[in-house]
Amino acid sequence: MKQFNVPVGYRSPLITAVKQFRKQQDKLKKDDTPTLLDLGNLHIYLARHFGFCYGVENAIEIAFSTIQENPGKRIFLLSEMIHNPQVNEDLVAMGVRFMQDTYGNQIIPFEEIQSDDIVIIPAFGTTLSIEALLESKGIATAKYNTTCPFVEKVWNRSEQIASRGYSIVIHGKPKHEETRATFSHASAHTASMIVNDMKETELLAKFIRGEKDPAEFYEAFKGRYSEGFDISKDLVRFGVVNQTTQLASDTQAISDYLKSVMIKKYQLTATTIEQHFADTRDTLCYATNDNQTAVTGMLETDADLAIIIGGYNSSNTSHLVELCEAKLPSYFIDTPDRILSKDAILNCNWRTKERSVIHHFLPEKNPVKILITSGASCPDAVVESVIQKLADLFGTEQSLTELVNAFN
Repeated sequence: MKQFNVPVGYRSPLITAVKQFRKQQDKLKKDDTPTLLDLGNLHIYLARHFGFCYGVENAIEIAFSTIQENPGKRIFLLSEMIHNPQVNEDLVAMGVRFMQDTYGNQIIPFEEIQSDDIVIIPAFGTTLSIEALLESKGIATAKYNTTCPFVEKVWNRSEQIASRGYSIVIHGKPKHEETRATFSHASAHTASMIVNDMKETELLAKFIRGEKDPAEFYEAFKGRYSEGFDISKDLVRFGVVNQTTQLASDTQAISDYLKSVMIKKYQLTATTIEQHFADTRDTLCYATNDNQTAVTGMLETDADLAIIIGGYNSSNTSHLVELCEAKLPSYFIDTPDRILSKDAILNCNWRTKERSVIHHFLPEKNPVKILITSGASCPDAVVESVIQKLADLFGTEQSLTELVNAFN
């Protein structure tokens, strides 16, 4: 896989050593057990896969090289390039300005953009209408486009099945940048709609089976379907694609459920299923899948708690918290500063995004066993700093430098 030129400040000697060691020991990625960092009275178990993915490193390389190669030019980002506070703060400090917030609300009007400005498209991609608007202003969108290749893979797959007469059902968070972009690209080729979760999918199934008045569909899914969407014909033949940072298991469950609905409604067999339902399993992102599978493997460890590190508005990180929380006490932080003391941690609720101080989060035992993972947009350096903070609190005798040497 390509090696990217990412600022050294985002790298970590410890995490790099651990990842290289695991890669050499498990080249086919069949071992999902975590890596033990034995610090005496503190045992840290690092997930097999975590941190920067291909798409994030690609976006960071393009953004930082663009800044370096264009001194004096005004540089804008359509929105947060990735959902990580440290990276976005660094870009702002270097003079980059964000045009929209995470939900597409305008911060800087497009009217302010001039033809000699640079506008970077974030890793989530953007809508066709925004691309067209920028190009009409003379902006070279292709040159500074950091859209993740795996997001583009979903778009390409959508176009392929649209060409075969299928509509598209997108599993994603309706307000997320990536979902908005995927919806735009899909609906340019075929009738498209969005479902957020299984509850909405079950509601959609009632319309497919004719159990609910078709007219109610347009209110129930208001703002979630393409212009001219006709429930009487656009849900007869469709495929399911996803926002790549969703839980892979959730997307698969939604796809399997809708497939079963279509099989029963149209009395389909294995040889006739494609008459009404497209196979789109290959749209799942490898990094999202790897990180989630690694958490599942990590959770088999007899541990006391889990700490998940990443941006609070990061969808893929929130899903890692969701997986951990179902098994043991779990804490969602974005920086080591959220660990206030050995007695208190400032935790973010992954559902509501509310933050609250949790006391006595560390048990009184020896050793304390902590699972650690991070989202796909979290720098390894932040993970190492969290480990260092915990090591300092526990007064561990072994240094992180000694751990690096142990894995080299």
